[in-house]
Amino acid sequence: MKLRPRRMFLLFALVLGLCAGSALAGSYPEKPINMIIAFTAGGSSDVQARIMQKYWNKLGTESWVFVYKTGAGGAIGFGEIAHADADGYTIGGVNVPHIVLQPLAQGAQFKVDDFAYICQVVNDPQVVAVRKDSSYTSVKQVFDAAKASPGKIKLGLVGPFSGHHLMMLGVKSDLKLDFAEVMYKGAADQNAALLGGEVDVIFGNVNDVMRSLDQLTILGVAAEKRSAFLPDVPTLKEAGYDIVSDIRRGFVAPKNIDPAKLKFLREAFKKISNDPEYLADMKKAGQPAEYMDGPEFEAYVKKQNEIDKRLLETYGLIKM
Repeated sequence: MKLRPRRMFLLFALVLGLCAGSALAGSYPEKPINMIIAFTAGGSSDVQARIMQKYWNKLGTESWVFVYKTGAGGAIGFGEIAHADADGYTIGGVNVPHIVLQPLAQGAQFKVDDFAYICQVVNDPQVVAVRKDSSYTSVKQVFDAAKASPGKIKLGLVGPFSGHHLMMLGVKSDLKLDFAEVMYKGAADQNAALLGGEVDVIFGNVNDVMRSLDQLTILGVAAEKRSAFLPDVPTLKEAGYDIVSDIRRGFVAPKNIDPAKLKFLREAFKKISNDPEYLADMKKAGQPAEYMDGPEFEAYVKKQNEIDKRLLETYGLIKM
């Protein structure tokens, strides 16, 4: 049977397209990939990415080059990712709600729509923590004290416009409480301030407080269920407070990355995130692993964008 010229052309185009797709899948990446980290080396975001790098290297592909772009609560690094060439050779770690709050309230040079979402890898719940020798032995006692003495209980936060700050705004809005807010540059400073008696209580993350468990008492976890790292600590819901707050860590690329390259990255990160040895290393490092694929992670971020925007508007914190 003879093929008409038009049909021959279409068949040739189809074969050519399939070959091109195979070539891309087989050739990308052809050189090392820049991994932008928006926080200092040795911090929670860096530690998690280093664990993931270990298993990325086992895939036998090109390595990562870590690039630290710190400052402004991560906004500098996040902006670097958003505005990098979308050639597949620059990706980076992001934190939520940071990438939501910073454009809304601080005029950061990026928006949540400026990223192609690879996946979420961590869900790190907030906790309420005090020193071991504190007179407070429950979340209820802390919240009751704040209600009885508005603006007197010193609350240490990493922020502003961080997950800790967002939890404080939620508590303030829902429970009508008022703390004396003390902001710190990072979790290490926040923990040191609590241990040194500068503040009475902190809202921190599970991963951050795990480093000082011998000196702290964790009164409650702001999560839907108890943390595997703190199984004996009740959730705030168990204590009677409908408060859930966390920091999500994930990976993104610039928005206009080639779909085939994004697909490669998503599949590679998914494979790593399901590796039992990777999960064991995450547990050892105190990193609360929770995988969410790219489309689901993107949908979560955009939903949070609407929720957080309303909360910031309530307190006049939206930057015009």
